[in-house]
Amino acid sequence: MSRIGKLPIPIPPKVEIKVTGQHIAVKGPKGTLERILPDTVDIIQQQDILIIQRQNESRRAREQHGLLRTLVANMVTGVSAGFAKPMQIAGVGYRIALQGRKLSVTAGFSHPVEIELPAGIDVEIEPKAAPIAGTRNQQGFNFVVKGIDKQAVGDVAANLRSIRPPEPYKGKGIRYTAEKILLKAGKSGKK
Repeated sequence: MSRIGKLPIPIPPKVEIKVTGQHIAVKGPKGTLERILPDTVDIIQQQDILIIQRQNESRRAREQHGLLRTLVANMVTGVSAGFAKPMQIAGVGYRIALQGRKLSVTAGFSHPVEIELPAGIDVEIEPKAAPIAGTRNQQGFNFVVKGIDKQAVGDVAANLRSIRPPEPYKGKGIRYTAEKILLKAGKSGKK
């Protein structure tokens, strides 16, 4: 049996869960998420916990058991607390600005890169430039990608990072705050 799949999912106080067959709707203070689960699992709702059980012992059911339990647990966490991905942009002239639902990223190109934020995703930008740890004398901006859907938050963060991934010599670029960049020494001077 899946060690993750057999764990019960606790339901926080202000979260409502509606199960209709294989359709699950989770409503909380931050919003509503819905998902249709495959017919390899059953959803059992008791007072303040959810249990995901396999319908049979087929290979497909065993593969999906832990995954589907984690997806439902992420839905419950998302509508109650939300998800956040802290990020940084560092480099001379590198900036990030929010204009309505568009994010404008200036990252060393001849033009700013504009990204339309999907529904349910917000970006909070720290107002002042601050020194960024792990770079060589670089100042940058800290910002946070927030939302209730963990997958959407991760996708937007990955797309932002792919605009200008951090380079290994000065640490310039867009990166996750927790990401460690091993800086290379670079060229040594003439002897």
